[in-house]
Amino acid sequence: MSNDNMMLAVDSLVANEFAVELEGEKMLGVFGVSGLTTFKLNESGQQVYRPVQITKMVQRNGNNPFNMWLRETMNSRDESERPTRTVSIVAIDDGVETRRWTLQNAYIIEVSYSDFDTASTEMVEEAVTVRYTSIEETWSATESLD
Repeated sequence: MSNDNMMLAVDSLVANEFAVELEGEKMLGVFGVSGLTTFKLNESGQQVYRPVQITKMVQRNGNNPFNMWLRETMNSRDESERPTRTVSIVAIDDGVETRRWTLQNAYIIEVSYSDFDTASTEMVEEAVTVRYTSIEETWSATESLD
């Protein structure tokens, strides 16, 4: 068979197929995730964990898992009381989980909102910036990592 007749399959991800989980429960209303950096070393060769921003819709229910975490964060008085969670960012391909990045001991450092505008019909977005103490990457679609 000539090289012209060979097909090469390329496995790729599409950016709009993802999920975000909080303590293993899928978060609804997530628009996007930005800033995911899985490996970065500083000048001393130590691992640096960069913040991640999750953009989501504002949800009314003050008792949903995210809003409870947000309320606990806002009520914490100092760093020792800061509530942490496990947050997972999951890449999905045709409905199948392919990769997972799990942020351990994640904590909220900032929350901001899109503009309120009487001329807009867009939903108000909540941009949540999260830091974490470690990250675990799982290659879910690979049976064996040899």
